[in-house]
This record gives sequence, structure tokens and C-alpha cells, in this order.
Amino acid sequence: MRKKQFHGITVTLNRTSLKRYMALVIAGIIILFLFAGMLTSVEPGYGLASTQVHEWASEFTGEHFVHVLAMENQYFAQVLPEDSEPLHVSNLAFRVATSINPDDPRSLLGRELPGFALFDGRIAVAGEGTDYTNLPIESAPPMEVLMAEREATEESLAMLEQLEEDANAIESTNGKKVVHIIHSHNYESFLPELETDVPNEAHHSKINITLVGEKFSQELEKRGIGAEVEQRDIQASLTERGWGYPRSYDASREMVEEAMAQNQDLQFFFDIHRDSLPRDRTTVTINGAEYARTIFVIGGNNSNYKHNLHMAEELHNMLEETYPGLSRGVIIKEGATTNGRFNQDLSNQSILMEVGGVDNTLEETYRTAEAVADVFADYYWQAEAVDAGTEKGEE
Repeated sequence: MRKKQFHGITVTLNRTSLKRYMALVIAGIIILFLFAGMLTSVEPGYGLASTQVHEWASEFTGEHFVHVLAMENQYFAQVLPEDSEPLHVSNLAFRVATSINPDDPRSLLGRELPGFALFDGRIAVAGEGTDYTNLPIESAPPMEVLMAEREATEESLAMLEQLEEDANAIESTNGKKVVHIIHSHNYESFLPELETDVPNEAHHSKINITLVGEKFSQELEKRGIGAEVEQRDIQASLTERGWGYPRSYDASREMVEEAMAQNQDLQFFFDIHRDSLPRDRTTVTINGAEYARTIFVIGGNNSNYKHNLHMAEELHNMLEETYPGLSRGVIIKEGATTNGRFNQDLSNQSILMEVGGVDNTLEETYRTAEAVADVFADYYWQAEAVDAGTEKGEE
């Protein structure tokens, strides 16, 4: 051991301790590199993926952090809801270690049963007859089906021509386009409108779900709400770029962002789809007329999803009052097995809406489009009246 004097400061150096510290630092660096190498070199599916980190992090909510602060200062606990409970560390550790949620038996079966991931969604509001056995099914059709052009019936082609004529006769009464409508799976069609009875073949480049979006837009315009429909062919874009069907939302995202940049008046965004469930699950009779039932889907892999959820719940409740049974409810899709965003992170007033199923007719979906437009118009104008009153009060 040596002692050296530097300007009145005594420094004691122990060579043995210094060597030990250096050895620990070097060993720590080596272990860090070995650990990083193990994570990146294991076979796909066994390494640590960003989706896993996201899933673990999603277990922590704002309330949990407030609970942590309240452990040091009880003042913070005053803002917590009465029914709020702190995060149980043992429960979280068990879920991280096993990927099993004791409160959700689906997590025990999900990794063992093929296709069970379809039930990963959460039911926020259950409409009549809605449960975990009949949630919306989103599956990619065979590529040869997307590439083939199915024959459409003469009646459906006539409805297409009539819809185009109606579109030319309508003008918005407010002069602004505030609603944007898109169809990420724009070839989704309906068996009664095609010369086929095979569900997987219910896809068409012209007679498809986009006609429902056009009808919805026209009904909004009649009620004084300016609406625009994305006209570009998303599925054709996927083919041109060599993208697979799951990247439909990547393609539609670019279009929504472009629309938002070009039109600052846009406030509401609807992505309209067609479900794959059979007719008995997607049809309801109201006042003697048959309607294609609708269900609202909210992406839970989005930190601001509760804003969109609130809007969907409001529309569901309003539909229940005017058109009982038309809405199948509101569900939240989240987790690693689904897109979980559906581009709803771009706006706090964005909804994915399933209209009807593979066995519904265009006429039935048109009735639904009119009904939803009727309800949404009330929702929109009520919100406008509130905003106008608020601005007047501020003045």
C-alpha cells in the first residue's frame, strides 16, 4: 500500500482492491455481451421480442405509478378512484414468467390451441347475442382469390350504377369534409352479390365493402356532414409493392396520413370492414326490415385508445335507443396476435366498424349505413352545439 501526497490531499491506493475492481468491470462487460449475444442468436420465437416487452409494459397503468408515489407521499392517493387497487407484484411476476393471467383462462389455452388467438379481444360493450364465441374474424383470404375476378350478379352491378348516380346528385351543406372513410380490406364482398357460395371467395374488386362506405358518405352528406371516401385501391397497392395481406393497415395508414395533411378539417375517421361470421350472427330484423348488424372494433395497442373507445360506446348506446339490436357491441383488440392499432393512434376520433357478414346483401348493409349515419349525425351535431356553447361562454 502506498500513500501519495498531492497538494494537501492524501490518496490511498490498494493494488489488490484496484485489481479486483478492474476484474469485476471487465467480467461485467463480458457478461453483458454474452447476454446480448444469447438474446440475438437464439432461434426465432425463443428470443426476447419487442412485442413481449410491450406486453409486459402494458401491465403497468398510470394508476400503478400513482400507487408507487403514494407509498412515499399519501397525498397522491387522493386522486385515485375508490375501487383502484395497487399492482400485485407476485401476480405480475407470475404473468411475466409464464405468460398466464390467472384472471383470464384464455391465456392458459391460447398458446396450445391453434386459432385460439382469435379470442384475444376484450368485449367492452356486449350487444345482443355478443360473446367470445362470435367476435369479428379477420383472416387473410387465399392469394389466388384476391387475384381472381369473381362474377358479380346483374342486380349488384345495377346497384353500383345507381350509387354512382346518387353520389353526383349530393352536395355537402356545410362545405367542409370532416369525416374520412377508408376500407383497409377493400375487396371484402358479399356472397349474395357474387356468382359463388364459397365464403373464402367473397372478394371482388368493384362489388365490395367500399360501396357501403360510399352509401355511408352519401347519407352523411344528406344530413349536412361533409364526408370523403378514399378511392385508391389498397389491395392492388399491396400487390404492386409485394406486400402481404397483413400489411393492409400499413398501406391504408399512408393514405390516412396523406388525407390528414391535405385536409385540416378532417375530424372523424372510419375504417369500414365486412365480418366473416354467418348470417344468423350478422343480421337483425327491425320494424320488418332486415339490417346487417354492425360492431365497433377499437385497437388497444394504442396509449390513447380510451378516447376512441368512448366514442364507440356513445354510438353503440345511441344505436340501441333508435335501432335496438343493430349494434353487436364494442370490442377491444390488442396483444401480439393482432394489429391492435388499426391506425387509430392517428386520431382520438377513429373507429373500425364491421358492417354485416359474408352472407348479407348490399341492400341490408345500405340500411345499416343509413342507420349509422342517422345516429352519427345526432352525435356530431350535439358535439358541435356543445363546442359552440363553450366558445360563446369563453367570449
